[in-house]
Amino acid sequence: MSDGLAYFGLNFVNIAKNGLLIGMPALFSIVNPVGSALIFYAATDGSTIKERYALGWQVAFYSAMTMIASFLLGAAILSFFGIGVSALRIAGGLLVATAGWQSLNNTQTIEPRSLAQANDGSAKPDNAFFPLTMPLTTGPGTISVCIALSSSKGNSYDEVVPYLFGLSLAAGLIALMIGICYSSAHRIVSSLGEQKNGIFMRISAFIVLCIGVQILLTGISDFYITLLHPEPH
Repeated sequence: MSDGLAYFGLNFVNIAKNGLLIGMPALFSIVNPVGSALIFYAATDGSTIKERYALGWQVAFYSAMTMIASFLLGAAILSFFGIGVSALRIAGGLLVATAGWQSLNNTQTIEPRSLAQANDGSAKPDNAFFPLTMPLTTGPGTISVCIALSSSKGNSYDEVVPYLFGLSLAAGLIALMIGICYSSAHRIVSSLGEQKNGIFMRISAFIVLCIGVQILLTGISDFYITLLHPEPH
């Protein structure tokens, strides 16, 4: 009995660790907490440090819930609508690449008052989910990545539960990074300076563009492989 529990525990830890190690780099690259913190700072221009701190942690919480919900329900939604993972990756890649391209070609990095500001110039708590969480932090690209990650969870209960646990742990760690970076956004901006801030925003936009292209190419590759080797019915 004890040997069986030990084996189950070891198997749970190994699969959960695999989910964590797969989820962390994928989510970090698409969320980019440091780069997004610069946009968050501009979107909350006019807010006090205390207001920005509270909003940053609210966005982190909503981001964690968005990613975990995508892990748990994303595959079921895809199945319900008959959408394949390759189609999701192609659509998500196009969205991310388009966002990166638009950011890269903008003459201004962001229009602060167009995102999250009230008439008095300060960001309000009801803006924490929209638009600061969705689509600014965890938008369609992040959701697409989450659903694609959850599609590899396996079939048996012993595989699904620990894998989703590992992915959820990765989402929690990414959310923690979001909270730290967003609540410290004023420090990040002040340490970079205006000129370096603009350069970093351009680099971040180019990285987002490359991530979108990579997701798109992966989706096309998966679709091509499916055409060559269709699954038997």
